[in-house]
Amino acid sequence: EKQVFQLRAHMYQARSLFAADSSGLSDPFARVFFISQSQCTEVLNETLCPTWDQLLVFDNVELYGEAHEMRDDPPIIVIEIYDQDTMGKADFMGRTFAKPVVKMSDEQYCPPRFPPQLEYYQIYRGNATAGDLLAAFELLQIGPGGKSDLPPIDGPTDMDRGPILPVPLGIRPVLSRYRVEVTALEHLVSVWSVAWGRRASPRVLEGLEGAGSQGSVRGGWTGNQAAASLKKRGIGSFLADLPENELLHPPLNIRVVDCRAFGRYTLVGSHTVSSLRKFIYRPPDRKAQHWNAAG
Repeated sequence: EKQVFQLRAHMYQARSLFAADSSGLSDPFARVFFISQSQCTEVLNETLCPTWDQLLVFDNVELYGEAHEMRDDPPIIVIEIYDQDTMGKADFMGRTFAKPVVKMSDEQYCPPRFPPQLEYYQIYRGNATAGDLLAAFELLQIGPGGKSDLPPIDGPTDMDRGPILPVPLGIRPVLSRYRVEVTALEHLVSVWSVAWGRRASPRVLEGLEGAGSQGSVRGGWTGNQAAASLKKRGIGSFLADLPENELLHPPLNIRVVDCRAFGRYTLVGSHTVSSLRKFIYRPPDRKAQHWNAAG
Protein backbone atom coordinates (compact mmCIF):
# COMPACT_ATOMS: atom_id res chain seq x y z
CA GLU A 1 0.00 0.00 0.00
CA LYS A 2 1.39 3.39 -1.03
CA GLN A 3 1.76 6.07 1.64
CA VAL A 4 2.70 9.68 0.79
CA PHE A 5 4.72 11.77 3.24
CA GLN A 6 6.51 15.06 3.67
CA LEU A 7 9.93 14.95 5.33
CA ARG A 8 11.13 17.99 7.27
CA ALA A 9 14.85 18.01 8.04
CA HIS A 10 15.65 20.67 10.65
CA MET A 11 19.38 21.22 10.14
CA TYR A 12 20.45 23.56 12.92
CA GLN A 13 24.16 23.18 13.60
CA ALA A 14 27.26 20.98 13.52
CA ARG A 15 30.27 21.14 15.82
CA SER A 16 33.89 19.94 15.98
CA LEU A 17 34.04 19.12 12.28
CA PHE A 18 37.14 17.90 10.46
CA ALA A 19 39.52 20.70 9.43
CA ALA A 20 39.78 20.20 5.67
CA ASP A 21 41.71 23.37 4.75
CA SER A 22 45.28 24.46 5.54
CA SER A 23 43.84 27.35 7.58
CA GLY A 24 42.60 24.84 10.15
CA LEU A 25 38.99 25.50 9.09
CA SER A 26 36.51 24.23 6.50
CA ASP A 27 33.71 25.50 4.27
CA PRO A 28 31.07 22.95 5.24
CA PHE A 29 27.66 22.08 3.90
CA ALA A 30 25.39 19.09 4.55
CA ARG A 31 23.63 16.89 2.01
CA VAL A 32 20.55 14.99 3.24
CA PHE A 33 19.51 11.80 1.44
CA PHE A 34 16.07 10.19 1.89
CA ILE A 35 14.78 7.44 -0.41
CA SER A 36 15.27 8.85 -3.94
CA GLN A 37 15.62 12.53 -2.98
CA SER A 38 18.46 14.68 -1.69
CA GLN A 39 18.92 18.32 -0.73
CA CYS A 40 21.80 20.48 0.49
CA THR A 41 22.18 23.20 3.07
CA GLU A 42 23.95 26.42 2.21
CA VAL A 43 27.75 26.58 2.39
CA LEU A 44 29.21 28.41 5.40
CA ASN A 45 32.78 29.62 4.99
CA GLU A 46 35.73 29.11 7.35
CA THR A 47 34.17 27.36 10.30
CA LEU A 48 34.28 24.06 12.16
CA CYS A 49 30.97 24.72 13.86
CA PRO A 50 28.48 25.86 11.18
CA THR A 51 25.04 27.11 12.19
CA TRP A 52 23.00 26.43 9.08
CA ASP A 53 19.68 27.07 10.88
CA GLN A 54 17.93 25.68 7.82
CA LEU A 55 14.78 23.64 7.19
CA LEU A 56 14.88 21.26 4.21
CA VAL A 57 11.43 20.12 3.01
CA PHE A 58 11.05 16.92 0.95
CA ASP A 59 7.62 16.84 -0.68
CA ASN A 60 5.69 13.87 -2.08
CA VAL A 61 7.85 11.15 -0.56
CA GLU A 62 6.26 7.83 -1.60
CA LEU A 63 6.71 4.81 0.67
CA TYR A 64 5.17 1.37 0.38
CA GLY A 65 4.03 -0.76 3.29
CA GLU A 66 1.57 -0.97 6.14
CA ALA A 67 0.86 2.26 8.03
CA HIS A 68 1.94 0.85 11.41
CA GLU A 69 5.21 -0.36 9.90
CA MET A 70 5.94 3.12 8.60
CA ARG A 71 5.25 4.63 12.00
CA ASP A 72 7.33 2.16 14.00
CA ASP A 73 10.20 1.55 11.57
CA PRO A 74 10.65 4.40 9.06
CA PRO A 75 13.46 4.43 6.49
CA ILE A 76 16.89 5.71 7.46
CA ILE A 77 18.00 9.25 6.64
CA VAL A 78 21.63 9.63 5.52
CA ILE A 79 23.42 12.93 6.17
CA GLU A 80 26.83 13.62 4.67
CA ILE A 81 29.05 16.61 5.44
CA TYR A 82 31.30 18.10 2.74
CA ASP A 83 33.90 20.84 2.45
CA GLN A 84 33.24 23.11 -0.52
CA ASP A 85 36.36 23.86 -2.55
CA THR A 86 36.69 26.83 -4.87
CA MET A 87 38.35 24.51 -7.38
CA GLY A 88 37.31 20.93 -7.99
CA LYS A 89 34.68 18.81 -6.30
CA ALA A 90 33.67 19.00 -2.65
CA ASP A 91 35.66 16.93 -0.15
CA PHE A 92 33.87 14.35 2.00
CA MET A 93 34.16 15.14 5.73
CA GLY A 94 31.89 12.61 7.42
CA ARG A 95 28.55 10.83 7.56
CA THR A 96 25.79 10.14 10.06
CA PHE A 97 22.38 8.45 10.11
CA ALA A 98 19.03 9.33 11.65
CA LYS A 99 15.46 8.06 11.89
CA PRO A 100 12.61 10.57 11.64
CA VAL A 101 9.76 10.91 14.11
CA VAL A 102 6.67 9.77 12.15
CA LYS A 103 3.22 11.35 12.32
CA MET A 104 0.34 9.57 10.57
CA SER A 105 -2.52 11.62 9.16
CA ASP A 106 -4.94 10.51 11.92
CA GLU A 107 -2.58 11.59 14.74
CA GLN A 108 -2.48 14.95 16.48
CA TYR A 109 0.59 17.17 16.12
CA CYS A 110 1.13 17.77 19.83
CA PRO A 111 3.50 16.94 22.71
CA PRO A 112 5.23 14.84 23.79
CA ARG A 113 6.29 13.61 20.32
CA PHE A 114 5.78 16.83 18.39
CA PRO A 115 7.33 19.14 17.58
CA PRO A 116 10.51 17.02 17.58
CA GLN A 117 13.43 18.16 19.70
CA LEU A 118 16.93 18.83 18.41
CA GLU A 119 19.41 16.09 19.24
CA TYR A 120 23.04 15.33 18.49
CA TYR A 121 24.05 12.72 15.91
CA GLN A 122 27.63 11.45 15.89
CA ILE A 123 29.43 12.06 12.59
CA TYR A 124 31.92 9.42 11.41
CA ARG A 125 34.75 9.64 8.92
CA GLY A 126 35.61 6.00 8.31
CA ASN A 127 35.97 4.47 11.77
CA ALA A 128 36.93 7.77 13.40
CA THR A 129 34.54 10.29 14.94
CA ALA A 130 34.41 13.60 13.05
CA GLY A 131 32.08 15.87 14.97
CA ASP A 132 28.37 16.06 15.81
CA LEU A 133 25.24 17.18 13.97
CA LEU A 134 22.49 19.00 15.89
CA ALA A 135 19.24 18.37 14.03
CA ALA A 136 15.68 17.02 14.15
CA PHE A 137 13.73 15.07 11.56
CA GLU A 138 9.99 14.51 11.17
CA LEU A 139 8.06 12.47 8.59
CA LEU A 140 4.46 13.67 8.17
CA GLN A 141 1.87 11.60 6.33
CA ILE A 142 -0.19 13.49 3.75
CA GLY A 143 -3.82 12.47 4.19
CA PRO A 144 -6.88 12.79 1.90
CA GLY A 145 -6.98 16.56 2.48
CA GLY A 146 -3.54 17.02 0.95
CA LYS A 147 -0.72 19.17 2.25
CA SER A 148 -3.20 21.71 3.63
CA ASP A 149 -3.75 19.31 6.55
CA LEU A 150 -0.07 19.34 7.50
CA PRO A 151 0.99 21.37 10.55
CA PRO A 152 2.09 24.89 9.51
CA ILE A 153 5.73 25.90 9.57
CA ASP A 154 5.83 28.38 12.44
CA GLY A 155 8.34 31.13 11.46
CA PRO A 156 10.60 32.93 11.92
CA THR A 157 11.11 34.34 8.44
CA ASP A 158 14.31 35.96 7.28
CA MET A 159 13.93 37.92 4.05
CA ASP A 160 17.71 38.36 3.76
CA ARG A 161 18.14 34.61 3.27
CA GLY A 162 15.81 34.46 0.27
CA PRO A 163 14.31 31.01 -0.32
CA ILE A 164 16.09 29.45 2.68
CA LEU A 165 13.68 28.44 5.44
CA PRO A 166 15.03 28.73 9.00
CA VAL A 167 14.31 26.12 11.67
CA PRO A 168 10.78 26.82 13.01
CA LEU A 169 9.88 28.14 16.43
CA GLY A 170 9.34 25.37 18.94
CA ILE A 171 12.28 23.43 17.49
CA ARG A 172 15.02 26.05 17.28
CA PRO A 173 16.72 26.75 20.65
CA VAL A 174 15.93 29.84 22.68
CA LEU A 175 18.95 32.16 22.64
CA SER A 176 20.35 34.49 25.30
CA ARG A 177 23.10 37.11 25.05
CA TYR A 178 26.46 36.16 26.59
CA ARG A 179 29.71 38.08 26.98
CA VAL A 180 32.65 35.79 26.28
CA GLU A 181 35.96 36.81 27.85
CA VAL A 182 39.27 35.24 26.82
CA THR A 183 42.60 35.96 28.50
CA ALA A 184 45.79 35.62 26.42
CA LEU A 185 47.87 32.70 27.64
CA GLU A 186 51.46 33.34 28.68
CA HIS A 187 52.91 30.14 27.27
CA LEU A 188 51.72 31.07 23.78
CA VAL A 189 54.12 34.00 23.72
CA SER A 190 57.05 31.71 24.53
CA VAL A 191 55.92 29.25 21.86
CA TRP A 192 55.90 32.01 19.26
CA SER A 193 59.41 33.23 20.20
CA VAL A 194 60.88 29.73 20.05
CA ALA A 195 59.08 28.46 16.96
CA TRP A 196 58.94 31.54 14.78
CA GLY A 197 61.67 33.88 16.00
CA ARG A 198 61.59 37.62 16.49
CA ARG A 199 60.54 38.38 12.91
CA ALA A 200 57.25 36.49 13.23
CA SER A 201 53.89 38.27 13.45
CA PRO A 202 51.75 35.91 15.50
CA ARG A 203 48.06 36.45 16.12
CA VAL A 204 45.58 34.72 18.43
CA LEU A 205 42.16 34.10 16.94
CA GLU A 206 39.38 32.90 19.18
CA GLY A 207 35.90 32.06 17.93
CA LEU A 208 32.70 30.81 19.48
CA GLU A 209 31.63 29.62 16.10
CA GLY A 210 27.98 29.24 15.30
CA ALA A 211 26.98 31.75 17.95
CA GLY A 212 24.05 33.87 16.89
CA SER A 213 22.26 34.06 13.58
CA GLN A 214 25.23 35.59 11.76
CA GLY A 215 27.46 32.52 12.07
CA SER A 216 30.91 32.63 13.61
CA VAL A 217 32.13 35.39 15.91
CA ARG A 218 35.84 36.02 16.07
CA GLY A 219 38.32 38.35 17.67
CA GLY A 220 42.04 38.41 18.11
CA TRP A 221 45.27 39.90 19.38
CA THR A 222 48.63 40.31 17.70
CA GLY A 223 51.68 39.04 19.54
CA ASN A 224 52.50 42.46 21.00
CA GLN A 225 48.89 42.97 22.08
CA ALA A 226 48.87 39.57 23.75
CA ALA A 227 52.07 40.39 25.66
CA ALA A 228 50.67 43.77 26.72
CA SER A 229 47.44 42.18 27.88
CA LEU A 230 49.45 39.78 30.03
CA LYS A 231 51.22 42.67 31.73
CA LYS A 232 47.99 44.57 32.30
CA ARG A 233 46.01 41.42 33.09
CA GLY A 234 43.72 42.52 30.29
CA ILE A 235 40.97 40.43 28.75
CA GLY A 236 39.67 40.21 25.19
CA SER A 237 35.92 39.79 24.85
CA PHE A 238 33.04 39.59 22.41
CA LEU A 239 29.27 39.15 22.56
CA ALA A 240 27.51 36.01 21.35
CA ASP A 241 23.94 34.74 21.25
CA LEU A 242 23.97 31.21 22.73
CA PRO A 243 21.23 28.69 23.52
CA GLU A 244 19.80 28.86 27.02
CA ASN A 245 20.25 25.08 27.14
CA GLU A 246 23.94 24.75 28.06
CA LEU A 247 24.17 21.32 26.42
CA LEU A 248 23.65 23.00 23.04
CA HIS A 249 26.50 25.51 23.39
CA PRO A 250 29.00 25.36 20.52
CA PRO A 251 32.68 24.80 21.34
CA LEU A 252 35.23 27.58 21.64
CA ASN A 253 37.88 27.22 18.92
CA ILE A 254 41.25 28.92 19.48
CA ARG A 255 43.76 29.24 16.64
CA VAL A 256 47.25 30.72 16.56
CA VAL A 257 48.37 31.92 13.13
CA ASP A 258 51.48 33.61 11.79
CA CYS A 259 50.64 36.60 9.61
CA ARG A 260 52.56 36.81 6.32
CA ALA A 261 52.80 39.34 3.51
CA PHE A 262 49.86 40.12 1.22
CA GLY A 263 47.28 39.08 3.82
CA ARG A 264 48.42 35.47 3.97
CA TYR A 265 48.86 33.54 7.19
CA THR A 266 50.06 30.14 8.33
CA LEU A 267 48.40 28.06 11.00
CA VAL A 268 50.67 27.55 14.01
CA GLY A 269 48.29 25.50 16.14
CA SER A 270 44.75 25.22 17.40
CA HIS A 271 42.79 24.07 20.41
CA THR A 272 39.08 23.43 21.03
CA VAL A 273 37.33 23.93 24.36
CA SER A 274 34.50 21.47 23.81
CA SER A 275 32.36 22.60 26.72
CA LEU A 276 32.05 26.05 28.30
CA ARG A 277 29.75 24.83 31.05
CA LYS A 278 32.30 25.03 33.87
CA PHE A 279 33.27 28.58 32.85
CA ILE A 280 29.77 30.07 32.95
CA TYR A 281 29.26 32.81 35.53
CA ARG A 282 25.78 33.99 36.43
CA PRO A 283 25.54 37.19 38.44
CA PRO A 284 23.51 36.88 41.64
CA ASP A 285 19.87 37.91 41.60
CA ARG A 286 19.94 41.39 43.15
CA LYS A 287 16.20 41.37 43.81
CA ALA A 288 16.48 38.10 45.74
CA GLN A 289 19.45 39.47 47.70
CA HIS A 290 17.41 42.60 48.55
CA TRP A 291 14.52 40.54 49.84
CA ASN A 292 16.84 38.31 51.86
CA ALA A 293 18.51 41.36 53.41
CA ALA A 294 15.13 42.92 54.16
CA GLY A 295 13.90 39.70 55.76
